[in-house]
Amino acid sequence: MTPTAALYLPDTNIIVHYARKDATAQFVEATYSFRNSAIKPIVSIVTVGEIRSLSQGRQWGKAKLQIVEEFLAQCTIVSLDFAGIVDAYAELDNYSNRDWAQMGDNDLWIASTARITGAHIITTDKDFDHLHPKYLERDWIDPATR
Repeated sequence: MTPTAALYLPDTNIIVHYARKDATAQFVEATYSFRNSAIKPIVSIVTVGEIRSLSQGRQWGKAKLQIVEEFLAQCTIVSLDFAGIVDAYAELDNYSNRDWAQMGDNDLWIASTARITGAHIITTDKDFDHLHPKYLERDWIDPATR
């Protein structure tokens, strides 16, 4: 897999792998160079909420929390009031419902952020598959093979 997009949007699960410092995180960093790229990754504010909720619920220690905060500090955080995101949400939600692929609200907001910014989603789940490539680009990384 060779990255081709200029802008990347790591899904929440990618940040979880970074916090774990696991093989998937090492693969993602070697492939996309999030920490060393001149172009900052884009992250939805929804991802910030999700990762903070996960870290509280799983009672992560200081080391993992520091990794997450350092990762987020190097990202461009996109809020839900960014121009076009609400309309993209409606479009993707309606498409998903017609396509029998209902998405959770958080994934819809994340997908909407990618759609409007033109960022390429990097994820370890299949939640965005039905939107690719019609509405957005995504790279799926199988954590079982890393």
